Amino acid sequence: MNQENYLKTKWNQPLIPQRADPYIQLIRGRWYFTASVPAYDRIVLRCSDTLRGLKDAQEVTVWMRHEHGPMSQHIWAPELHYVKDGWYLYFAAGEREDIWKIRPWVLKCTGEDPMKDPWEEMGMLTRAGDDTFSFEDFSLDMTVFEHRGEWYAVWAEKVSVGKKISNLYIARMKDACTLDTPQMLLTSPTYPWERHGFWVNEGPTVLETEKRLILTYSASDTSPAYCMGMMWMDAEADPMDISAWHKVNHPVLQTDEEKGMYGPGHNTFFRDAQGNVYTSYHARNYDEIVGDPLYDPNRHTYVMKVDFENGLPVFSYDRNLNL
Repeated sequence: MNQENYLKTKWNQPLIPQRADPYIQLIRGRWYFTASVPAYDRIVLRCSDTLRGLKDAQEVTVWMRHEHGPMSQHIWAPELHYVKDGWYLYFAAGEREDIWKIRPWVLKCTGEDPMKDPWEEMGMLTRAGDDTFSFEDFSLDMTVFEHRGEWYAVWAEKVSVGKKISNLYIARMKDACTLDTPQMLLTSPTYPWERHGFWVNEGPTVLETEKRLILTYSASDTSPAYCMGMMWMDAEADPMDISAWHKVNHPVLQTDEEKGMYGPGHNTFFRDAQGNVYTSYHARNYDEIVGDPLYDPNRHTYVMKVDFENGLPVFSYDRNLNL
């Protein structure tokens, strides 16, 4: 199915068109949205009193890429977090002179309103003093989360084992801009469904429930083969104890041609004021991509209500919201 003649279904009507790597959260009583824009040149935010309101909320550009050098190319996957003392944006960026020199960067809001107050560049995330490995190569899709009073970062980074592959790493944080521990390898693309086109684990997001810490991620290249995987651990375990994590051996969300959903991935969990769990994610509504899929603008933002079975999330296009 091509872009012009895609099959329109009740499942594949997006909340926000042409916004990839979506991030939605209810923070301090208001709903916030950010995502990668097709030009990969800026960071945008939306804010609303309701989840539905994000659909038509005014989009504000809070930061633009540099003309040259670091942070001048491929502005990807921003996430907005309130960490301890303020608002932070985590994102990946490359350099115009070396476009694949992708690294994680941090912005801090200078005031209390992330939509209106200026943002200060805090530089690249700082690794721990005894860590000589993190951010030495292509590093992106950083997320941060709090668990039992400690903050942690999870991100994707490529390593060379013959052909480069993208793994997920985890580290405890010292503060919003600094890691406190060396990286630990969390997961590597070991299954065939994680290895289509490229061997990829990326786009992590974390959900904490009463009994479990759940992490989902994206796998394979950005074609219709793109899909979501999942890991989990018991809530009382230490996230830095890699043996505590369990990896599901199949994708938990993938292409469904009948429903017109192709290449779902890079999701984010969030809760409403009543504690109901949702996920935002991107997908295309056609599979015939012209040129490099990375530069196809039609990865759209969708929102899905998440159900649970045996303590783990269950993802179904039937739970997509038509907001």
